[in-house]
Amino acid sequence: MAGMSAVLLCEAEVQQWIGPAAAGDFEVILPRLHARHYARNAPYRAFCQTSGVGESVTSWRRIPCLPQAAFKHADLRSFPPEETVKTFRTSGTTGEGFGQHHFRTLEVYETAVREGWRHAGLPSGPFLVIAPHPVEAPHSSLSHMLATLAAKEDFIAPGGVLELNRLRDLSGPVCLLGTALGFLHLVEALGSERIVLPAGSTAMETGGYKGSGRVIARPELYAMLGEKLGLAPGEMINEYGMTELSSQFYARGPHGLHHGPPWARAVVADPVTLAEVAEGETGILLIYDGANVGSVVGIRTQDLAVKRGSAFELLGRDPSALPRGCSRAADEWLTS
Repeated sequence: MAGMSAVLLCEAEVQQWIGPAAAGDFEVILPRLHARHYARNAPYRAFCQTSGVGESVTSWRRIPCLPQAAFKHADLRSFPPEETVKTFRTSGTTGEGFGQHHFRTLEVYETAVREGWRHAGLPSGPFLVIAPHPVEAPHSSLSHMLATLAAKEDFIAPGGVLELNRLRDLSGPVCLLGTALGFLHLVEALGSERIVLPAGSTAMETGGYKGSGRVIARPELYAMLGEKLGLAPGEMINEYGMTELSSQFYARGPHGLHHGPPWARAVVADPVTLAEVAEGETGILLIYDGANVGSVVGIRTQDLAVKRGSAFELLGRDPSALPRGCSRAADEWLTS
């Protein structure tokens, strides 16, 4: 019972920290989250022990980052399994298996989505979403994230007459939300037509081409959207996130840098030593997510990036890594 009280206290503290009041200190809360995960998450504790890290750390930078692939092989849950209210899954259709991220509550996750969006200075709506609704994709973190921002009636099927008619009939600015592949399908559905969106409109894409070989660089995709929808470069936003995280990082424009919310940090690290690289150097991306209250704090991603101050320039997946499942699952829905 005492252990459960500690978990509830931790969730309440994190909820308050990332909420509108923003009452908390990253340097204090992250080590405390690590201690709770260490005590209640056996696979994570074993990983820490092999890394020479104990329950107590003096700095969040001492928290070991679990490889992203570990979510496919271990039950990374810092609470009793029977208290799980939601499990998000990556796609596993290429045979590599799927990762799972378990939640005892979705309140912290949803607060992180809304407050992260607000911290990034992004529009409050109205929205049009080119992605499956959570009813259709109950294990998709991307669908749940988009539904946290948008209402059910904001979701539209891709590539059809309804989708294009909704764009043609707009009387005011809108924020389009979808995967990169979803926007590519939209461009292709338009054919030779051009629909200029109302002034003040924006588009947010989550990347992802599901390893299909149809990879288009962000500047090229944004040029297409600018031509077809009348959007300026600064009105197009890229979201960086994944099933294994609870927070997102956003970049504006075709060459924008990704910035995170106050409760998350991105570190570009040497892939061998995991020491942070110097300014302007390339490395593997490590994410420390303070909203990951029920799993683990630090994740070693499979993405390469360039250190740019407190932000990062995303280069893309390590060529040896398998396709990520978050946007990929939505893309499979688009092509089904």
